[in-house]
Amino acid sequence: MQLQEGKKVYFASDFHLGAPSEEESKARELKIIQWLTSIQKDAQKIFLVGDLFDFWFEYKHVVPKGHVRFLGKLAEIKDSGVGIQVFTGNHDLWMKDYFTRELGIPVHHQPIKYTINGKRFYIGHGDGLGPGDKGYKALKKIFTNKVCQWLFRQLHPDLGYRMANYWSKENRLLQGKEQEKFLGEDKEWLIQYCKEILQKKHFDYFIFGHRHLPIQHDLNENSKYINLGEWFSQCNYAVFDGNNLQLKPFDA
Repeated sequence: MQLQEGKKVYFASDFHLGAPSEEESKARELKIIQWLTSIQKDAQKIFLVGDLFDFWFEYKHVVPKGHVRFLGKLAEIKDSGVGIQVFTGNHDLWMKDYFTRELGIPVHHQPIKYTINGKRFYIGHGDGLGPGDKGYKALKKIFTNKVCQWLFRQLHPDLGYRMANYWSKENRLLQGKEQEKFLGEDKEWLIQYCKEILQKKHFDYFIFGHRHLPIQHDLNENSKYINLGEWFSQCNYAVFDGNNLQLKPFDA
């Protein structure tokens, strides 16, 4: 993709809409909409890199209740001609084709490679990548298993959502504090993953979410790892103007 004059590319992740309460989620949703409105005039493409929702599961004829202002804003931006790409995260990996059919927004379940103004980007949520985290990797195989998903669909949505939301919130609370700290290059799994990729092919930027910590880390002289952080407190996003990429906080 070649950027038009004055246009930019934006990246954000880990909105976790729906958590930890309806009141707090709605306030965060309004702030996200403020951010989307502020970038709408100069955005050529927007990448939303996973965990947009704290839990999302698409039955054949049922999708989660709520978040209509957020979904409506995405529809408005997409209809205005701005490209939007959505990624699943570990909390909303059960997204299917609802976004594509209703909003015209593609959904990616794996990292993608993208070239913008000659710069090579590697973009994904980041869950289950790199060494370690073997417990989650095993759990993800269960969550993505078609038989297991079919069995979950047999539950009434009210029961299924109650169970899943409880697990989602408990899981995040257990590991949230640990995720707030930079563990060092040798212990950050996504940094190790990026270095492994770089041994095979060059990328200028690796863009991930999942970590809940804003990080800008030089992998070498020509390659950077960017983690987008979260929107519970810091509300960070990244912007690429065709030459440089910056990680910024959003101040409503």
